[in-house]
Amino acid sequence: MIGVMGAGAFGTALAVSLALGGRDVVLWARDGDAVARMRNDRVNPRLPGVTLPDTLTVTDDFDTLSGDFPVLLAVPMQKLRDAIRSQHAILDARPLVACCKGIELATGHGPSQVIAQELPGATPALLTGPSFAADIARGLPTALTLACAEGPCAEELQTALSAPNLRLYRTEDVVGAETGGAMKNVIAIACGAAIGAGYGESARAAVMTRGYAEMVRLAVARGAQPGTLAGLSGFGDLALTCTSTQSRNYAFGISIGEGAKFDPNITVEGAATARAVAKASRALGVEMPITQVVVALIDGKVDMETALGMLLSRPLKEE
Repeated sequence: MIGVMGAGAFGTALAVSLALGGRDVVLWARDGDAVARMRNDRVNPRLPGVTLPDTLTVTDDFDTLSGDFPVLLAVPMQKLRDAIRSQHAILDARPLVACCKGIELATGHGPSQVIAQELPGATPALLTGPSFAADIARGLPTALTLACAEGPCAEELQTALSAPNLRLYRTEDVVGAETGGAMKNVIAIACGAAIGAGYGESARAAVMTRGYAEMVRLAVARGAQPGTLAGLSGFGDLALTCTSTQSRNYAFGISIGEGAKFDPNITVEGAATARAVAKASRALGVEMPITQVVVALIDGKVDMETALGMLLSRPLKEE
């Protein structure tokens, strides 16, 4: 049995993939009306065109997740703490796999730290890497990173969460994996802004490359291994998120570059993460000019021309 907390597009996609892979899966959603519709129609409106398998149980009763089986936490990063705190009795003392990407704005902590603080008896893990919900749900091949500091549990989770279309690579460097997953959203906003403003593909490549350097600097300062960022959770996720309009963060960046409005109902994890990372980088003494520019753009403190000038006028140095 595998539980999934959160019936957004990504949580549902993972639940569908695992159910089709032969697992019994319970997908929990807070909205009872939405659960009733999914039960009747076997479709989640957030993932159109995908039929929910019969082996996938949809419920709004959290007690259904009681047990010792793994639970995937597919909730937004900024809502993770409150979500798991409200279900402390059921979620503690079991493997919990965060499927969100970001840094908590209030504390500067990643998902694994939030889990450890709120549920000290649980085993925190992280599922991250280059992936779109629609691809996973359609059965398209996807490779992800499973990060867990406890080796034996990591191996069990790797087996339990693999599916015909999902190949998982494991690492014990949780900090590195979660930093890559968080930072790629920030850099995607910057890349989208460059494209939206008409600066071209070469500018985007430059932003991606220098953004990757910022990602590695931050990860190492937080205690990660630099090689982790060269894998799926870092470079791989960066490449996907900075080049596809399926990425909400990249699309948000494009709207900034174009000076257009963006749907406020769409969650953009990179916005809050950029602010959290800018704050953390100052405390750690890490230089992160692209992140700082992204924050200034999001807050409306600079326009694109000024932002470009801020980056191009930086002192010349070795790469």
